[in-house]
Amino acid sequence: MKIAIVGQQDFGKAVLEAFLARGDEVAGVFCAPEKPGAKPDMLKTAAQGKGIQVFQFQSLKTPEARETMQKLEVEIGVMAFVLQFAPQDFVSIPKHGTIQFHPSLLPKYRGPSSINWPISRGETKSGLTIFRPTDGLDEGPVILQKEIRIGPDDTLGTVYFDRLFPMGVQAMLEAADLVAGGKHRELVQDESQATYEGWFREAESRINWANHVDVVHNLIRGCNPAPGAWTSVGGVKLQIFDCKKHPVRTYGAVKGKIGEIVECGAASFQVTAQGGRIEVLRAKLGDGKKVAAADLLDAGAIKAGQLLGT
Repeated sequence: MKIAIVGQQDFGKAVLEAFLARGDEVAGVFCAPEKPGAKPDMLKTAAQGKGIQVFQFQSLKTPEARETMQKLEVEIGVMAFVLQFAPQDFVSIPKHGTIQFHPSLLPKYRGPSSINWPISRGETKSGLTIFRPTDGLDEGPVILQKEIRIGPDDTLGTVYFDRLFPMGVQAMLEAADLVAGGKHRELVQDESQATYEGWFREAESRINWANHVDVVHNLIRGCNPAPGAWTSVGGVKLQIFDCKKHPVRTYGAVKGKIGEIVECGAASFQVTAQGGRIEVLRAKLGDGKKVAAADLLDAGAIKAGQLLGT
């Protein structure tokens, strides 16, 4: 089929390559302009390398954006990881309209950080949704959904890169075929079940060691690899990535003060939280690089008895 792709970065690139690999015609690619000094968008670079027209509008609400889509005369629009607002008079131009990818089981976890939030809250399942974009944020009718399990040690990285990313690429192909073939159903989202979550940024990723060890562990998992859950040691920011939790089942058995580094081993250090400890395996101190906890211990940057978060 003849399609237009609206997207960015590695997911947009993978969707582009998947459609091309099976013989579809990509008439044009729309991606947001790069910020000054930023590297060229991966989707843009891939499209240009294959001789595909690339359009970068500051806004998809402009007459120029609409006219460009009209001239492409595509059968379907495919939105693959889009942060720009796409109005109805843009997405309705393709013959069979437009479909959009979202990495959660809508209507739950609408919004831009929909993978971080369910992990950080200890959810045991998530998934992806292909839906019709409307003027409401992630509110359009659902065409296709795929569910995944979130394991107790899964991170943002394992959930997205190992599962939602490849599954999402294939779901875009499947949904496009259903829509173009007139075989799809459109299910209106149940607003009584809807939740919206904003960006998961620095304020949301700060560790409160007074929380239960389960809560701290879930937060770290939901921020790994980005934005990176963080605390401080001696006034310097410490981001924690790979970790394990060690709950204590016996009353009074938790050693040390809340936030205290109570044990340093050859490859890790352990921090006290409510109801147990967090064992840190990989971290980043200040402006340094992500390193194994052993490197911080060997450098003397982390020592038993230090209090984190102060």
